[in-house]
Amino acid sequence: MNIFVILISLFVALIILVPLLEKYQSKMGLDGATKYAKYIWPLVMISLVVQLIYVLVR
Repeated sequence: MNIFVILISLFVALIILVPLLEKYQSKMGLDGATKYAKYIWPLVMISLVVQLIYVLVR
């Protein structure tokens, strides 16, 4: 049951985010994309550590 909730929320997010990204893509440009790209890997690593702690505690 939980997997269905996760899948539905992902599809809803895609339906909302794709038009927004297409609308604001021209305003962002390459400089804006590189500005935000430097935050992606630290956020991924933090989320992996949090998930690991969650699994170990559970």
